[in-house]
Amino acid sequence: QVRLVESGGGLVQTGGSLRLSCAASGSTFSIDVMGWYRQAPGKQRELVATITSDRGRTYADFVKGRFTISRDNAKNTVDLQMNSLEPEDTAVYYCKISGLGFNYWGQGTQVTVSS
Repeated sequence: QVRLVESGGGLVQTGGSLRLSCAASGSTFSIDVMGWYRQAPGKQRELVATITSDRGRTYADFVKGRFTISRDNAKNTVDLQMNSLEPEDTAVYYCKISGLGFNYWGQGTQVTVSS
């Protein structure tokens, strides 16, 4: 079993920045991909960014160079630095980790961007 604890969400004005963090504990030895997803009210959950164990990165098109994902394999953490935030970025952001035969989700952290 793996437990994920997210932090760093909050309220920010348009153009502001937030840094989300996710820490994994438990059976973390076989984690491959770590990532962030988001779900806005009335919309489906969508990928924001992922990073593999060898730090290969994938970003959604809407990120447009504003977000940066990073991870610390020794600490089993994954961060998402979000800059130039827009009201359209308002959503609950979820951390997800994947490995051979498993996926785990965090409980989500709210990000609200005011105009």
